[in-house]
Amino acid sequence: MAFFENLWWLLVLIGVMIVIHELGHYWAARWFDVRVDAFSIGFGPRLFGFRRGETDFRVSMIPFGGYVKMAGEQPGDEEDPRGFQAKPRWQRLIVVFAGPAMNIVLAVALLAGLFMVRYPQLANAGAPATVGYLKPGGAAEKAGVQLGDVIIQVENQQGPTWEDIVLREVVSADKPMPMLVKRGAEELRLVVTPKLDEKTGVGSAGWAEQTDIEVGGLLPGMDAEKKGLKTGDVLVSINGEPIRTVFTIHDALAASDGAPVDLVYRRNGETRAMSITPARSDDGTGEQRWLIGIKLAPRVIYTQLGPAEAVRESVNQNVKGATLIFRFLQSIVERRSSAKSLEGPIGIAQLSGQAAREGPFTFIGLMATVSLNLAIFNLLPIPILDGGVILLLLIEIFMRRDLSLQLKENIFKLGFVFLMMIVVFVLYNDITKLLPG
Repeated sequence: MAFFENLWWLLVLIGVMIVIHELGHYWAARWFDVRVDAFSIGFGPRLFGFRRGETDFRVSMIPFGGYVKMAGEQPGDEEDPRGFQAKPRWQRLIVVFAGPAMNIVLAVALLAGLFMVRYPQLANAGAPATVGYLKPGGAAEKAGVQLGDVIIQVENQQGPTWEDIVLREVVSADKPMPMLVKRGAEELRLVVTPKLDEKTGVGSAGWAEQTDIEVGGLLPGMDAEKKGLKTGDVLVSINGEPIRTVFTIHDALAASDGAPVDLVYRRNGETRAMSITPARSDDGTGEQRWLIGIKLAPRVIYTQLGPAEAVRESVNQNVKGATLIFRFLQSIVERRSSAKSLEGPIGIAQLSGQAAREGPFTFIGLMATVSLNLAIFNLLPIPILDGGVILLLLIEIFMRRDLSLQLKENIFKLGFVFLMMIVVFVLYNDITKLLPG
């Protein structure tokens, strides 16, 4: 049942992406008086649709994709004055770019809309980036980082947030990451070299930010629920150890080996304490761990932003997201990250179903992320993608003449083969993630 639910939400997700993307091409083509013969959601045989003016709006059999069929679209088709190839290069460039541009606009609009309804911010968002956890033997611990260190500079960035640090960490496997930390009144220069996490395929320094942790949910029938913990309770300490990250709790439960643990928490400003007995159970990833039945979450404060502020914050978040995507792709090429972390249709389907079950806010947030990723992927200079066509048009504009028809055909054939190789790889990658071990 979960399979069909995930598939449905995947179709909803990519359906919106396709319509918005192709509308960009369609509107730009109509603006420059290019005749559009078909606007299709999906590929293959036509299932149903309607005709409006010159254009057949249709839904086709294979739902994973879409296209706008323009007159004179193939290289060499310059006879039709309303054909795509008959238009000036700068107009063709705008028509091609309009698809990814619409996906970027959608990503910004979706996040801005969400932020006007509910803007999530970590309770310690304004605090300095402070180390709250160190994995024993991890890269950060080996580099001399200590609990409570405040990171005041990473590489060339002054006053980074923890998000800024993570954005650099995940794309810096085996790449030294110099930083300046403040320890008490002392400032120290350290070099942390994240290691490639084989499971996630990205760089990891083995640390976490110091932040407030609260009860995000309770598992029915387990001791935390029985003893009266409630969603929203802020966790203060476990067995006398201050709780600065979720890993503090994980480590304490693992060390308990099933013995009761003393938990101090705060509810409505009042500090309380209780003893909870862990139980051996599946943690949701297939591993058996000692659990007390709490879904742990960083404490988040929700506010609402005004329209202008929401748009600014949305643009800021999308710029950060785009920067991370480009850095990640660069790190894959440089072999500092693994392509294992790429998600294909199966992985995106799982994410879609999970996000939909969590609620519309999460699903719309995922839609914004996927829309931005789709825009950037389409802008990659791979022949057959929008970015490849844009690159060829820019070359022709610079040369002030057309490339030969034979050369273009060969380039697009190579691009198609390369794209199919990517599709096969991400599908294989998705399948291996589903297999045990």
